[in-house]
Amino acid sequence: MNLEDVMNELKALGSSQTVKTFRNHGAQGELYGVKVGDLKPIAKRLKKRQELAMQLWDTNNSDAMYLASLVADGSQMSVKQLNHWAKTASWYMLSEYAVPFVAAEHGQAVTLASNWIGAKQAHTATSGWTTYAATVSVFPDERLNLDQISELLESISSDIHNSANRVRYTMNGFVIAVGTYVRPLLPLAKKVARQIGVVAVDMGTTSCKVPHATEYIAKIEAMDRVGKKRKTARC
Repeated sequence: MNLEDVMNELKALGSSQTVKTFRNHGAQGELYGVKVGDLKPIAKRLKKRQELAMQLWDTNNSDAMYLASLVADGSQMSVKQLNHWAKTASWYMLSEYAVPFVAAEHGQAVTLASNWIGAKQAHTATSGWTTYAATVSVFPDERLNLDQISELLESISSDIHNSANRVRYTMNGFVIAVGTYVRPLLPLAKKVARQIGVVAVDMGTTSCKVPHATEYIAKIEAMDRVGKKRKTARC
């Protein structure tokens, strides 16, 4: 399959109802409205076709861009390509899912995440927080910089409520990720979760809720799953 073939297939799979749903969630630009479940069989056929994945991202079609993240091997992408993806991810399904899927596979994942967290553009900062959260979920603790993660947690306790809307959401998610996957930092994550309390995020016209970090971490503790790593950052 070439790019034209894939785009035609995506167009045929799209629906106006799914377009409406995605728009309610903040989708920007062109999209056909293809459900993620319908993208995965296509991704399986195209797996690791790097050049095609890069072409799909550069269509600026949201469905194609998300598909690109399912096809690409992040470990084979360049830093330049990953920075390009983070810069051009126009809404949260791309910035908080598609970009971290591939960035977390790269050898410079933590450096990329750290740089993006400090970006002025909110969508790039959210890619930073979610990419770092992805790394703590899959990297063994010995590969993690626990001092840096501790500093980030402390910064969240003072900065979260004054940050941009989706940045608040991803900061909250980072606290949850550390409390869930990094046992040595569980006490600090619980402390920060208590300090930030309820995090207000405008979720638009959707029914989505912001997870309460303290309650979420407590649930993971009760299940005795703290520190159990994921095999992949992808979902």
